[in-house]
Amino acid sequence: MLSYGVSKSSSRVPHIVTFCCNNPHHPTTTHAESHSVVTRRALSLLATATASVFSVPVLVSSSSVRYLEAAAAASTPRFSELPESGGVKALDLRVGDGDYPVNGDQVAIHYYGRLAAKQGWRFDSTYDHKDETGEPIPFIFILGSGKVIAGIETAVRSMKVGGIRRVIIPPSQGYQNMDQEPVPPNFFDRQRLFTTIFNPTRLANGEGSTLGIIIFDIELVSLKHL
Repeated sequence: MLSYGVSKSSSRVPHIVTFCCNNPHHPTTTHAESHSVVTRRALSLLATATASVFSVPVLVSSSSVRYLEAAAAASTPRFSELPESGGVKALDLRVGDGDYPVNGDQVAIHYYGRLAAKQGWRFDSTYDHKDETGEPIPFIFILGSGKVIAGIETAVRSMKVGGIRRVIIPPSQGYQNMDQEPVPPNFFDRQRLFTTIFNPTRLANGEGSTLGIIIFDIELVSLKHL
């Protein structure tokens, strides 16, 4: 099961000592300002990295800054566009060890859906759909049926059972009408989703290229050959 949240204590940044040029008790250097700028740049790169924990040394030299920049760049996740997907971009958070599904298979997925146009607003999550025992209920569909938005079908088709993938789905591969699945069971979430994606005023203003961008975290739980 996926877990979401941000830990305030999961990463630590070094204590940066700054020198005030107007204070006679502080040493001065002609490179202080430029070094501070480079240091802030390195910390910014580090903050955007998604490795679980970094242990960062005190930044005292340009070589340390270059090392941090390289480490941050190497650990930043890379999305790649799926072949023949119409622009769907994917990042594998965990690669599964099961089978690949094919058209006609019944697949079960858990998902966490967000809407980019609402600053990452979560419009639905299967982990909130519980059975009588309190277990989350996965979303089940037939791959290739056309009832599910194209971006999800494309993403699932190249996953293995047990895998978890984050996908960015452009409007052309997302919701084209209100009959496509998956949709939030909650009426108000469903209405908010559709009134954002299909907002006539914003579409008329040329915002169609961004309104329907959907971000899904998908876990391929199981598949069944029918």
